[in-house]
Amino acid sequence: MTNQAIVPQGVHPPLGAYSHAVSTRGTGRTLYVSGQLGISLEGKTPRTFAEQASQCWRNIVAILAADGMTIHDSVKITTYLTDIGNARSLASIREPFLQGARPASTLIAVAALVMPEWLIEVEAIAFRADAS
Repeated sequence: MTNQAIVPQGVHPPLGAYSHAVSTRGTGRTLYVSGQLGISLEGKTPRTFAEQASQCWRNIVAILAADGMTIHDSVKITTYLTDIGNARSLASIREPFLQGARPASTLIAVAALVMPEWLIEVEAIAFRADAS
């Protein structure tokens, strides 16, 4: 296994679908995914938070696949929300996309994103070991 969750004694267990840290080892490649918005292929931004969050995650999964990776190769996720009240619904929206993966994760409440209709932005880092 190239990605290993780090759960040290003396630190509280993760409070959700994430790991405190993920260690990557071996030769391979790292993919840095720019912040993804809830914008569809057609350039449309859905009105609701749930629709935007789902589209963010569909975009991330597609970008990972384009480089031969899956969500299980993700090692760090950073999420920006314009309304921290959406944090609880975010957990249930992203869970099916994570498919049991537990990357290191940070959630940040921000006053706004670049466009006022954007409610969420998610960036990711993934690592895939070279085939042996």
